[in-house]
Parts: sequence; C-alpha cells; structure tokens
Amino acid sequence: MTALVICHFVLAACARPLVRRLGARAFVVLALPPAATTCWALAQWDTAASGASVTWSWTWIPAYDVSVGLRLDALAELMVLLAAGVGTLVLLYCASYFKDGTPQLAGFAGNLLAFAGAMLALVLSDDLITLYVFWELTTVFSYLLIGYDSEQRHSRRSALQALTVTTFGGLGMLVGFLIIGRAAGTYRISAILADPPATSLAVSVAVVLILCGALSKSAIWPFSLWLPNAMAAPTPVSAYLHAAAMVKAGVYLVARLAPGFADVPVWRPVVMILGAATMLLGGWRALRLNDLKLVLAYGTVSQLGFLTLLAGIGNRDAALAAAAMILAHALFKAPLFLVTGIVDHAAGTRDLRRLSGVGRSLPHVCAVAVIAAASMAALPPLLGFASKEAAFDALLHGDTADRWALGSTVAGSMLTVAYTVRFVWGAFWRKPGVADTPVHRVGWAFLAPPAVLAVCGLVLGPGVGWTDRLLSAYADAFPAHPYHLALWHGWGTALTLSVIATAGGAVLFAVRAPVVRFSRRIAWPTADSVFGHLLLGLERLSLQITGFVQRGSLSVYLATTLLVVLAGQLAVLGVDRPWRGAAAPRLWDVPLQGAVAVLTCAAALFCLTVRRRMKAVVLAGLTGYGTALLFVVQGGPDLALTQFCVETVSMIVFVLVLRRMPVHFQESVSTWRRTVRIPVALAAAATLSVVVWVAAAARTAEPAGAAMVEETAHHGLKDVVATILVDLRAWDTMGESAVLATAAIGVTSLIYLHRRAEGDPAPPKARPYTAWSVTRPPLAGLPRGDEGAPERGWLAAGATLAPEHRSIVFEVVARLLFHPILVLSVYLLFCAENMPGGGFVAGLVAGVALITRYLAGGRFELAEAAPLQPGLFTGLGLFLSTGVALLGLADGTVLHAWTHHGHLPLIGDYHFGTPVIFDCGVYLLVLGVVLDIVRALGAKVDRQIERAAAEKAAAGHAPGPDPETGGATP
Repeated sequence: MTALVICHFVLAACARPLVRRLGARAFVVLALPPAATTCWALAQWDTAASGASVTWSWTWIPAYDVSVGLRLDALAELMVLLAAGVGTLVLLYCASYFKDGTPQLAGFAGNLLAFAGAMLALVLSDDLITLYVFWELTTVFSYLLIGYDSEQRHSRRSALQALTVTTFGGLGMLVGFLIIGRAAGTYRISAILADPPATSLAVSVAVVLILCGALSKSAIWPFSLWLPNAMAAPTPVSAYLHAAAMVKAGVYLVARLAPGFADVPVWRPVVMILGAATMLLGGWRALRLNDLKLVLAYGTVSQLGFLTLLAGIGNRDAALAAAAMILAHALFKAPLFLVTGIVDHAAGTRDLRRLSGVGRSLPHVCAVAVIAAASMAALPPLLGFASKEAAFDALLHGDTADRWALGSTVAGSMLTVAYTVRFVWGAFWRKPGVADTPVHRVGWAFLAPPAVLAVCGLVLGPGVGWTDRLLSAYADAFPAHPYHLALWHGWGTALTLSVIATAGGAVLFAVRAPVVRFSRRIAWPTADSVFGHLLLGLERLSLQITGFVQRGSLSVYLATTLLVVLAGQLAVLGVDRPWRGAAAPRLWDVPLQGAVAVLTCAAALFCLTVRRRMKAVVLAGLTGYGTALLFVVQGGPDLALTQFCVETVSMIVFVLVLRRMPVHFQESVSTWRRTVRIPVALAAAATLSVVVWVAAAARTAEPAGAAMVEETAHHGLKDVVATILVDLRAWDTMGESAVLATAAIGVTSLIYLHRRAEGDPAPPKARPYTAWSVTRPPLAGLPRGDEGAPERGWLAAGATLAPEHRSIVFEVVARLLFHPILVLSVYLLFCAENMPGGGFVAGLVAGVALITRYLAGGRFELAEAAPLQPGLFTGLGLFLSTGVALLGLADGTVLHAWTHHGHLPLIGDYHFGTPVIFDCGVYLLVLGVVLDIVRALGAKVDRQIERAAAEKAAAGHAPGPDPETGGATP
C-alpha cells in the first residue's frame, strides 16, 4: 500500500520532464500508478469481501499515539477501486483531450496524479490525523486543478472559493478529530469504531464539527456553492474530482464513522435533513440551467445529498444501499462528464440551446451518454436502478424519520429523471428551429474511457450480486437485516415508487417550459451571490477596522497590545487569585543582582528623556547588556554570551539604519499622552512581574534540570544548554532556524525593491568612489595623494575610501582582529559540548568579524571579506540541519543522534556526533542571516548616499569627488 501511494507522488514529480518529452502522451505513463493500484485492489477483493483487512502502520508521534496507519477493508476496497480505476481512465482520457502545446500542461498532469495519490491515501488511512493530512492535501491539489486556467478571473475565484469553504470545514473537522481521539484514548479509526466513546457533550460537539468537514467536502447545503463554480476546471477534473473522488471523500467519512456514531443524538438529524434538502435543491436548480456541465454539477450536488442521507442513517440496509449507490454514481456521473467534454471538444459549445442533431453526427458518443444517463435515472437493467431499489427498500422498513426521508428521496428521484432527460435531449437531440451543430470526428481513444465506465454500469446491473459480498462486508457493521443486492426483487412497494419517480420525472420534462419559468420566479438569491456579498462585507469591515486601528503610530500599536495583555491578565488574576499559597518573592539572591538591576532600570528610564536617536539606541543597548550581566551573576554563561552577541549586532544594525534617519525624534508627545502612557507602561510591567512570580511559584512537579544534567553527563558532555539546543530540543531549534531565515528574507525583500544589493566585488577602478569617499570641499592641511613614503594598504578595498574618512588605527585593528575573531567563532562552535558556546553564538561572533570589516572599509571591503552570497550560507545551514534530522530516520526517529568514537595519533581519543553537524548548520544559517542584513542595511544605504551625492554634484550644488584620491575636486 505504501509503495503504491509513494509511486503516485514520485511520478507526479516527474510529470514536467515527461510532458516535455512526450507531450500529451505523457498521461499514458502517468496512468501507470493508478492502474497498478487498481490491479492490486482487485487482487485483494476476496480478502476484503471476507471481512478481513490488510493493514500497515508506522509510528509517527509516539507520545501522542499518532501513527501513519493504512488499512484496506471492504469500504476502503470500494473507494480504492473508484479512485484508482476512474483515475486511470481519466488520465488516459486526458491524452486525447489535451494537445501537446497546451499551456501549463505539465503542472496540471502532476497535480492530477498527486491528487489521485492523496485520495488513495485518504481512503486507506486508519488514523484520524493521517486522514486529516491527506484530506487537506486533496483540498490543496483541487485548488490547483480548479484554478488551472489562472489567467481567467472566474477560475481564480472558483478555486479560491473551493479552497476557502473546504478548508474551513476541514479545520472544524480537525478539532472534532482531536476531541474524539482524546475521548476514545486513541486516534486509530478501527479501534474507535470497535469501542466508540460514550455519548457526551464533548462527543456531540466533535460529531457536529466532523460533519461540518464532511458536508463541506461533499458540497452539502449550505456548503454546496463551491461545486458548481468548480466547473471552471477542465472536464477531466470535473469527471474525477467532482464525480468519483474528492466530493466522495465527505460521503466516505460519513459512511466510515456511521457504525460508531450514528447513535449520537445530533448525527441523524444533521445528516438526514441536510442530505434531503441538498437532494431537492440541487435537482430543482438543475432544471433551469443551460450549460451541460452545470446541469451535471447541480445534479451531482443532488446525488451527493442522497448519498449522504443513505450513508448516515445508520442501519444495515441503508448502508448497503449507500455503498451500491456510491459505486453506481461514479459509473454514471464520470462518463457523463467525460462525454460532455467530448461534445464541447467536437462542437465548441456546451450550451444546450445551441446544440442540435449532435446525436446523429456522433452516434457512438450518444450511445455511451444514453447508457450512463439511464443508470442515473435509475432505469432497469442498469446498476443505478438496483441501487435505487435498495435505497427505497431500506427507507421503507425504517422508522418515521426514514419514511419522511423516503418521501424526499422519491421527489428528488423525479427531479433526477427530469434533468437527466433534459441533459440527453439538450446535448444530442435535434431541436426545431435550430440548425444542426457542426462537429468533428471523435477518435476511439477519446471515447473509450467513458465507454468503459458506462458499460461497467450496464454489466453490473444484472451482475449486482457479484458486488453483494463485498458491500455486505461493510454493511454488516450495522445490525443485521436480510436484504441482498439484486436487479429484481419482484413486484412491490419499492418498484412502485421507482415507477412513480420515473413517470413524475417524465412529466416534469414534458412541462419543462412552465417549470423553468416558475423556478426562476421563486428562485432565491444564489449561494454564490450570498458568498460574494459576505466576502465584500467582510472586506469592508476589515478596512474600517484597519483604518481605525492601524494609524501609523508605533506607540499606539504598543499601547493597544499592552492594554489587551493587561486586561486579559488582570481578568485571570482577579478570578483565579493564583498568588494564594505562593511563596513570597525574593528581591535578589546576592546584592550584586540588585545593583545590576538598578543600573539596568536606570538606563531604561533615561531612554524616556533623550531626544537624540543615537543616545536612545545606546541606552537601549545598555539595558540588554545589563540583562546579560544578570545572566552572568545568576550563573548562566551561555545565555549571557548569547545576549551580549545579540545586543552588539542589534546596536550595529540600528546604527546602520540611523544614517538615513533624522538625528532627533520628530514625534512630539503632548503632556496628556505622556500622562496616559506612563501608567499603562508601569501597570503592564507590574502585571507581568506578578504573572512571572505566580508562574514560578505555581510549580508542583520536580524541575527537569536534574534529569537533563544526568542525561547530558551520561553521554560524556558537560554543557547542558548546548545539548538541549542541538539534541534534546533540536525540533525547537529547527523551527527557530526556519523562522530566522524567513525573517531575514522578509526584511531584505522589503528593503530591496528590485534586486538584492550583493556586495560588489568590482575593483576600485571600476567603482571610483563610494559613500565612504563622499566628502565636503577639501580641508586645509589635508594631504592629497602620495607625498612621501609608500603607504601600506591594510584593507583590500582601502583605495575606495576618502582620506578624511579613514582611521588607520581602526583599519589596522580590523585587519588584525578579523581572523582571530573567526577562529574564536570556530572555537565556540566546537567547544559547545563542554563549555559555553554553540552554533548560534559562534555565528553571531563570525558576523561581528564581517561587520568590523564593513565598518572599517565599506561595502567593497565587505564584498572582499565575504565574496559568497548570504543565501548560500543560509541555505547550506538549513540543508545541514534538515539532513541531520532526516538521517535519524535510519534508526526510526527523526533527529536521532549518532556518535562516532575514534583515536588519532598525537591527538588521542575523540568522538564526533551528528549534533555537531546540526550545530554547524545553525552556525552557517546565523552567519548568512547577519551577512544578509548587513549587506541590505549597509550596502543599500551606501548606494542611496552615493546616488544622492552624485545627483547633488551633477546639479552643481557641490563638487564631486576626485576619482583618484577620493577627495573632492576644487
């Protein structure tokens, strides 16, 4: 099973080269995985029909009992045959439907095959979390397939609408899954159904949430709006996703969970009422539409309502009828969609008002359509008739609610017959006053896929008993009832109801003109227009709220955040009063802590009094250094070292930005604003201090520190903090690394409007002066040129600097300390197992070395010091960290640590572990982030200064710099 699922995704990834080489014929190759799956499923028929199952499981998250579990039983067997069998034929159909030069064909082909793989995994999933993952994958791939023609606004809107509706339903379903898993003590579906949790309020809420996800996926009212609009997708997508696969996922979930939860009080009312309403509303709407695909789309909505009603009733006969109807629906609706694509392809239109005489021009296509349509209308001897008979019989022998549902089903069946006849008449019949539609010939390869499906529906009508053993194996999960599938059960009430439904549908078609007029007269606003108005209203409301809240003032944003936090925390503290019984806080452990804290608070208070930005940055940096000193006093050298490095890099970044900002703060703060801000700030600080004290005093469990120290010592290590970061809590470090890389990319993307300003390695002659050489008119007594002994160049790009901007002492210090700082960073990287250090701190130290070169010599000097692009460091760091994580899978667990022990001459015994490689990845990532930010904030600002100076010099307002000396020309 696993190999078949993986093959779908692997071959989908190869779709682009296949399409580039084979064109549309690549669909034949892409049909191999679903074809192999179909053969495998047929080979497992006897196993599933006997009530046994084929299982496979891999523990994913052991602590939460989450595993990737696959299970093939009778219901899964049915769904696998439909998803894989119909998928195979649809992919073969695509080879004739598309031309070799069709735009974006490779992406479409890959997405369609990947969707088939996700659908296959969905119906095989035996774990709620696994099912949800593949559920959402089908949502994503359906979004891509519906929006295939992305240049059309309608396609983009339809894809987004389908994504929105099904995703919101899926999120609710996830919450329901979590509640059910918690109540049952397991997420294994087979175990939950074998021993369902007792009915309670939580279980009832979970059932409603799960049904929301299932009903939204299967386009049940009020979620039915997305399916008709999804007809913007190419016809193969409609035939597969909206007839045999995606929309069946909701029905499948209802059928899968019904044996365990049909007795929950909220289950049957929701399923039966909404299912019956959907069947009637969809069929009624289909009577007045003129697009063949839309007629089938609303007919599909109607049929899905019928399927949901049957699958959710919760007795054996209804479950058996639902399974038979699922099979019949796929075998008649998919070929009808495919035939519609053939008609559109041959005639150039799907408007039934313009089509005439197509049946005479395309007799074989018409024959296939008539067979499939007869099954949809439940005419004997087709499979649709046998399954509809089973449904009528099941509802006849039910309770009062079932009989009400029977009445709705008979009425819906009348509508089904009416729009089915209207479809065949509109697509193929010759209409008075309408000229015959010219069509081109249709090849057998184009017609073969729908013909195979239609013939299957014809053969399985008399042969429905062949499927009885398999479908009964699923239905036997409910209380037994002696009903078996057969084409003929004799004269009876069910047959009479079938005759009434057929006759009623024929009458509705005969009087179609007044029916259509009446339907349009009483029509409600469409769900699509309601959805559009809701989105428009939401957009307007969001604009109003945004305009009210987002006023462009950072102080207002900060005050709003603090007030919300303050209100929430005070409410919790006032209700719970958690300080009762808590130990009184100590002011300090040693007096030195108090002294450092006072100095840190004094620096923070001085920030409120300064008017110059640079002073504010320095004072804010002092608060960070004060915090680092507190870590030192408390005995946390790793934290202190990290804080020192972060604060240093942050201050340098601030200085780089301040070059393009006014010296003084421009915002004037009135007295009343200051009066409001100070109490808010003090109250927030006091509240958070109380919260921290209460949280620390509320500990009841033993601290984990002792266990971590013991575990670290067990592996021969001494630095607990570094071991936590790269081994015990490496997942957190991986997530933080990804966030850091994303933040850096976001910051630099905002700075650059067109392209990244990578350090320019061009020699000084090509770049005669930089921002560092822009100067005022020459100063008296300043040397110009070489006036004495030869001058040694301490920097690689020193010739680009103006003499008055150069500091020989700084250049010498920068050149002498650059390599020792890099060596120090490498030392901090590799000593982290036993001493303070680590990849994060080492990367910051290496970044400080590069920043020193930039401050001494400008962007050309930085380019000489680091000629490689920052993205290379960032990407290589992520690659190393992820590679180490995946390497652990060789032992069954992600991020499993491996250690190699060896002996080297002169050095002695040594050991080398994968956490060190993981830390190297962090080192490279942090170095790349720092280098990227410095190049962005430094080089970009340099370019702006150069451009401004050049424009000023060109305008004649100031002399330009001397190209050779770097000074200004007189």
